[in-house]
Amino acid sequence: MSSLIVMLPATLLLAGTLLALVVRAARRGEFDDWEGPSARALLDDDATPELEAPSGDARVAGSDDALE
Repeated sequence: MSSLIVMLPATLLLAGTLLALVVRAARRGEFDDWEGPSARALLDDDATPELEAPSGDARVAGSDDALE
């Protein structure tokens, strides 16, 4: 019974905190656009294209043998 004295207020405090965080996020508009960020990641065009390694150099930057 004495554990209820500690656990019940702690649970209510945690639930209240989580509810306040969800309400704050909803008021800020965090849940408005679910599909936009994923579509932007797929359709994002880089301003600079990726550079290719020179044809005469067989080493790839970041490979293990480049450290030797």
